[in-house]
Amino acid sequence: MANYSPHLKKPLAGLTIAALGVVYGDIGTSPLYAAKETFNPDHGIALNTENVLGGLSAIFWALMIVVSLKYVILIMRASNKGEGGIMALLALASSAVKDHPRWVAPIMVLGVFGASLFYGDAVLTPAISVLSAVEGLAVGTAAFKPYVVPIAVGVVIGLFAVQRRGTSLVGALFGPVALVWFLALAALGIRGIASAPEVLWAFDPLHAIGFVTEHGYSSFVVLGAVLLAFTGAEALYADMGHFGKAPIRIAWFGLVFPALVLNYFGQGALLISNPKTLDNPFYLLAPDWALYPMVALATAATVIASQATISGTYSLTKQAIQLDYLPRMDVTQTSSRQIGQIYIRGANWVLLFVIIIAIIGFGSSTRLASAYGVAVTGTMLVTTILTFFVIRFAWHYSLFLSIAATAFFIFIDTAFFSSSLLKVAEGGWFPLALGAIVFTVMTTWHRGRQLAMAAQKGSGTPISSFLDSLARLPVTRVPGTAMFMAGNADAVPRPLLRNFACNKVLHERVVLLTVVFRDIPWVTAKERVKVEPLRHDFYRVIIYFGFMDRPDVSQALFHCEEHGLPLDPLQTWFLLSRATIVPTPGAGMAMWRERLFAAMGRHARTAGDYFNIPAGQVIELGTKIEI
Repeated sequence: MANYSPHLKKPLAGLTIAALGVVYGDIGTSPLYAAKETFNPDHGIALNTENVLGGLSAIFWALMIVVSLKYVILIMRASNKGEGGIMALLALASSAVKDHPRWVAPIMVLGVFGASLFYGDAVLTPAISVLSAVEGLAVGTAAFKPYVVPIAVGVVIGLFAVQRRGTSLVGALFGPVALVWFLALAALGIRGIASAPEVLWAFDPLHAIGFVTEHGYSSFVVLGAVLLAFTGAEALYADMGHFGKAPIRIAWFGLVFPALVLNYFGQGALLISNPKTLDNPFYLLAPDWALYPMVALATAATVIASQATISGTYSLTKQAIQLDYLPRMDVTQTSSRQIGQIYIRGANWVLLFVIIIAIIGFGSSTRLASAYGVAVTGTMLVTTILTFFVIRFAWHYSLFLSIAATAFFIFIDTAFFSSSLLKVAEGGWFPLALGAIVFTVMTTWHRGRQLAMAAQKGSGTPISSFLDSLARLPVTRVPGTAMFMAGNADAVPRPLLRNFACNKVLHERVVLLTVVFRDIPWVTAKERVKVEPLRHDFYRVIIYFGFMDRPDVSQALFHCEEHGLPLDPLQTWFLLSRATIVPTPGAGMAMWRERLFAAMGRHARTAGDYFNIPAGQVIELGTKIEI
């Protein structure tokens, strides 16, 4: 895979339309519930004209500061070879502080924590989006109310059932449907504003300041609802590698931002004219004849928003696997033209199961909204903190400028995150619990892999010593090439030692194969393979992949001929080690974590499958590793 993102050769207009659905699907469906929750009387703030103006102003300036300034202008500059997202940012920040080792461990922990919270967001986005869309049925008639949750569950099951076919199944509709959706948002907003034009005073930031300062404790509480207006902002950065900066920025400032503001202001105008519409100001903003068409359009929009989050979950999972934070899983490429279109079966069904639990357990978008903010704002806060290290150590800005560029956003993120924590008892515990589980799994796997590698390295035989012994011993060589995967490029792989000790023969050519995942998204074809001839027809081959590359060893080995090592696929055998982890008391990890690591290792995909090595050419040798 060349060192470029696949969007570079596509027309700007096409990428901009596509970005509407994939990038802005989540934030684009926030009007379904954000305004309703902001003015929820349970916050203790009266629903009058002044407070409606204050709430709208708070939403507008939150979108301006958090989305426009922070993500669109600042965060998107932190590009890891064209890729974005929290794992790409973690790799970039870790690389930036390699000369400052005291920061490495805290950054890794912080980044994994942010990635763990993203999984909570990935559960709640489909749940709250689909549920809030289907709730529109109950606006027309209460007879639909008992069927809202079952219909929402059915929609989600249908969405996940088609994932194995690839996002192209619904991807062709992403852009056009999203375009219609945002135009409908704008049209409904203009219709509402016409009924109470004074709502336009909400552009004055003084209304926002008053709204979040003049109501005491209630002002702090309501921030947890205002943040619902910018959920999905992380997608702008996460999907940068798929579309590029320009299409995302054009789509935001050219259509998405204006449409969202118009719709929120339209809902506010409706509330000023008729406070009784607070039950569902979004759907009541539409004329009677347009109610059910809007429910259908909103459901389609929420499916798009959910699909974008699901696809992002697959991408994050793949990156975590290749950065050694999750065990190998079955990653299926669903498109021959789009490297980012993948399907991970295990992640798909686990995600569906938890989403169904969330929909049934919470039962309404209002109750889900209490849980939603914690995961979103936690991830955003982590992103801002990691950006500081990139600005300071990768871009080499002065300490003052680095603090100036991020301190304001850290303050804003902290305020929203703190407010969302007030709802832990009401449902905020749910994404925190999910995040804690994922964090434990990711850190346990990463630490376990480090211990396993150290155990193999400590008991391994240096390759130089092994080659010296071959010069003194008569060794029978048989035709063909034997490839042994070596986690440590300087040591003899255990399968090689066991095969030699048992059979007393070696193939005429022996290749010690090491796969290295670099902390960059893509590795160029020129940099893919490194071949080093050793003695006695031994070769050391190192294959490099980026965390967005498809790890295809069979394809990569064709590059060996360019480095003087031609390989005949029919005469090449791969002798791989199938390790069994044996937990032992000692200085490694707690026993429960070692057992968890061993269990994950037993269910991990084999190296042969994961690296796309033909099964007919693989010979696996078992080995035990004590940690």
